[in-house]
Amino acid sequence: MTNHDTWQGTDVSYLVGTDEAGYAPNLGPLVVAATVWEIADDGGEPVDVDFYERLRRVICQRPSRAKAPPRRLRIADSKRLYNPTIGLGPLEQGVLVALALLDQAPRTWHEAWEALCPEGLDGADDLSPWHADYEAALPLAAAADQIERFAEKLRRGMAKAGVRLLAIRARAVFPRAFNRLLDEYGNKSDALSAVTLELLSEMMVPLAGGRVAAICDKHGGRDHYASLVQHYFPEWLIEVRHEGRRESRYVFGPEPARTTVCFRCGAERAVPAALASMTAKYLRELAMRAFNDYWCRQMPELRPTAGYPRDARRFKNDIAELQTALGIDDGSLWRAR
Repeated sequence: MTNHDTWQGTDVSYLVGTDEAGYAPNLGPLVVAATVWEIADDGGEPVDVDFYERLRRVICQRPSRAKAPPRRLRIADSKRLYNPTIGLGPLEQGVLVALALLDQAPRTWHEAWEALCPEGLDGADDLSPWHADYEAALPLAAAADQIERFAEKLRRGMAKAGVRLLAIRARAVFPRAFNRLLDEYGNKSDALSAVTLELLSEMMVPLAGGRVAAICDKHGGRDHYASLVQHYFPEWLIEVRHEGRRESRYVFGPEPARTTVCFRCGAERAVPAALASMTAKYLRELAMRAFNDYWCRQMPELRPTAGYPRDARRFKNDIAELQTALGIDDGSLWRAR
């Protein structure tokens, strides 16, 4: 996050996008991320601003078919940018370029956590040996010179378009804390909603002087969020504008600084949520690299895991004897759902 305590603008609106990575796995963290943007207010609904159109000269969702080096930065749903075949490069490039726009340049694994999720590794019950003893130089896969080139190009393009990235922040929920949330809320969907709304409310605190819109990916098929939004914004009466399968939209606050919170199916089609998706996935991949490095150093024949249910069970069976020998309890390792 940037070092601004409060952002105040004249004739501007603010957009916040949120998304998660790691909702399904049994191993590794759930990561929720949020990005904050400022745009010149043109009188339209901020929540419906098309960043891809405004920034069409400098960003895109899909790569060009040409063999020449890309001229625009890809910002998209993390599922489009990362899989084991594609590798980490496109995802890492986008996140590190975004951090460069905030004058941050993490050069190591720990510096990336400090930049994006400063409290993420601090919990005493979650500071596992695979985090404490791990370090790696960044970037892992992206080209450093391309990061600098894209960052400078984006600065110029965003200035011309009246767009500014203000902050990126993530919240990582490691297994022990995740299981406590399950005990408290009863299911993963409610736990995810609680983490997301808490992060969203924190990100909105510094915003002043304009309208605010938040675009969040929907949580586990849920359509009704009014009570959750009311809980995290208790000073306002929450107005329900629409609730349905594709979108649920809520409005609160005084004119002219009204706040809209929108939960959308496929929210990653909006740039603020897409960059949040990329950030969450990048941090989760960093966490899993540390996790796999630790266990594979202990057992060189061990096959790494992405942490998803079927393979997570295979991995847990493979390390069972070593886990016992090391005195590592399931609470720091295994997510109950």
